[in-house]
Amino acid sequence: MPRLHRPTLDHTGHLPLLSPAPLSPLSKYFGGAAGGGQRPPPPSQPAQAPGQRTNSAGPAGVGGREAGPALRPRHLRAWLLRAALLLFALLPLPALAQGLPSLVADSLTVEGQTLIVEGNVEVLYDGTRLSAARLTYDQRTDQLAITGPIFIETPEGDIFTATRAELSSSLERGLLLGARLVLDRRLQLAAAAIRREGELTELTRAVATSCQVCAGRAPLWEIRAARVTHDEVAHQLWFEEATFHVRGLPILYIPRLRLPDPSVDRATGLLIPDIKSSDRLGFGLKFPYFITLGQSRDLTLTPYLSALTRTLEARYRQAFFAGDLTILGAVSDDELAPGDPRGFVFADAGFDLGGGYALQMDLRLASDRAYLATYGYSDEDLLTSAIRLTGVTEGSLTEADLSYYTTLRDGESQDDLPPLALRWERQRRLALGPAARLDFGTSIDAFARPGDGRDLSRVGAWAGLGTSRILPGGLVAEVEGRVTADLYQIADDPRAGPLARLEPAAIATLRWPFVRPGAVTQTLEPIAALAWSEAVGGGPPNEDSPLAELDEGNLFALSRFPGEDAREEGLRAAAGLAWTGRTPEGAQLRLTFGRLFRAEADARFSDSSGLSGTASDLLLASQLEFPGGLTFTARTLYDPEDGVGKTGAEVNWTSPRIDLGAAYVWLPEDDDEGRDDPVAEWSVEADYRINERWRLGLDGRYDVASDQAARAGIGIGWRNECVSVDFSLSRRYTTATAGPPVTDLGLSVSLEGFSAGAASPVAARSCSR
Repeated sequence: MPRLHRPTLDHTGHLPLLSPAPLSPLSKYFGGAAGGGQRPPPPSQPAQAPGQRTNSAGPAGVGGREAGPALRPRHLRAWLLRAALLLFALLPLPALAQGLPSLVADSLTVEGQTLIVEGNVEVLYDGTRLSAARLTYDQRTDQLAITGPIFIETPEGDIFTATRAELSSSLERGLLLGARLVLDRRLQLAAAAIRREGELTELTRAVATSCQVCAGRAPLWEIRAARVTHDEVAHQLWFEEATFHVRGLPILYIPRLRLPDPSVDRATGLLIPDIKSSDRLGFGLKFPYFITLGQSRDLTLTPYLSALTRTLEARYRQAFFAGDLTILGAVSDDELAPGDPRGFVFADAGFDLGGGYALQMDLRLASDRAYLATYGYSDEDLLTSAIRLTGVTEGSLTEADLSYYTTLRDGESQDDLPPLALRWERQRRLALGPAARLDFGTSIDAFARPGDGRDLSRVGAWAGLGTSRILPGGLVAEVEGRVTADLYQIADDPRAGPLARLEPAAIATLRWPFVRPGAVTQTLEPIAALAWSEAVGGGPPNEDSPLAELDEGNLFALSRFPGEDAREEGLRAAAGLAWTGRTPEGAQLRLTFGRLFRAEADARFSDSSGLSGTASDLLLASQLEFPGGLTFTARTLYDPEDGVGKTGAEVNWTSPRIDLGAAYVWLPEDDDEGRDDPVAEWSVEADYRINERWRLGLDGRYDVASDQAARAGIGIGWRNECVSVDFSLSRRYTTATAGPPVTDLGLSVSLEGFSAGAASPVAARSCSR
């Protein structure tokens, strides 16, 4: 038998593709070829009745001698044992080391050094199951001759069929005719003949596909090649004189094609191109090229070419022992800004530092305001680059954050943000007996603007003592006293210089829960709180609390301002009612009503916040949860004089077949919050898995106030056992960044059976459909 040689490819014919999910190679089985075929049926009749003589092996055996008598039921076990022992005796020592084979057949004949097994032959050996019509082993040549139909199933689930085979007893060399191999029950390789020598397997006139193969109809796609060589050491499939066919029609000719074999998780190579069309950039193609950089790193470079742009996209990923890193970026030379390179860089990294500490790093940079929206990379209009350190241990919380903001909003200046912000805070809690606690902490804030913009820094410390008691009748009383001290340094401002502030504060809260058991467990809880605080010293500029909201989370808090620069002062009281209903199945509804009263109005609150005046708007909030993953949240503010104020509602549903998120928001006009007109908008994002083949995605935003769409998009996905197709169409009508509306169209086609990390396989359709 002529020896096989590894093929070589020049750089012009090298077209690698990404490999599929890992499959076990057939190096220790009968060659590495080709797929499908039907398994020979098992014997339909039991062993012959006692006394009946027949030639169950069919034609005369070796030497013209008739085969022995048929097996009788009472001697069946003895015959099987003899057959296994005979095969055991004839096998060479290397095969014996792997275990004793089990043999079942209609007849068995021994002619000198030759063992002949015929009729519904089944051999179980080292986890591999072989079925054939006839098997002959010649000890003198150490060769196995197998007559089909041959059916082999490996322990890994690979299926191998052939019409005839001649193999060495070690199964490492041999010739197979009319062979077919099914890898992972998906990828089929069929060949007229297969030669195998060691780690190399050669398939002649081979066809590869992962589609269902039906008589009289070509598969959806297939790769035909004059020769395919499988190198089990390099884990590569080499195709020579290959053509890609769609429904039997040749589409593409490739002189040399290299594919990683199914045992490779990740491999360097060209991925399936993507089609992208945009009314701003025209029709274009993306050619992603995947590069492995070891077991924990990879790089994907994607040239994007159209009539109006030449873009190179890049993605770098690296996994660490306690974290990961992802970098996305692109650089473009387009006709929209001739002569000016454009691009962006997004990076995300997260690390578990141990001991309850975690580090998160984010980088967001763009060359201009319109680039991200024009190319469809992101809808963000405020880019935040940050380094965050978080530590949570028993009785303590540590947070550190350094952020840099870049605005992409049309008409907004970078100096208005401020762009650079630093924050550090550490909190501690000590238990003082069963019902009392001591809380204390320190914090640092800093905001910086370029040029002559105002710069501000703050150092603060606070301590609070609180207790909680259950009074007679089930009344729950909570009391907390707190003192906060802050030292500010202000520059480039009329109030420049140092500034000190001291603020004592106290709050007392009463809760009186009533529980009513039944089919629905109901809890009714009236709540009342009385708070007081007074700032001593100067008032700093308000950098971190320009917007304040009233919600069920801060209705009974010391302050409604989210930051440290602004704090509520004076005497104030809050009253509310909370009702909760729970079912045994896990459904829950919670309703909250409340209102805030203060001795003096605070002019720092905007009109639409619901907190201006001596009495706040009435807060109405609801939360509804179902065990099937459906949640509904709504909140509104109501002013007895002006009617409904800020209103928001949100519904989310997560299930095996649908992911839905929808929201509605209404905001009245408010000059303090930069709204000259009311804002009313709804948005929806939905992903519906119709069945295992079809998937539908929708997203949209509609401006109710101006009666026009802000964004609309649809995505349709279809896949079968051998191909997946994703189509997307989106239209961005308005944008906060510079640039006109943009329409994008995308089309991606993937061949199943070759893609790394492929999704779970789809059941193949029957040939009758």
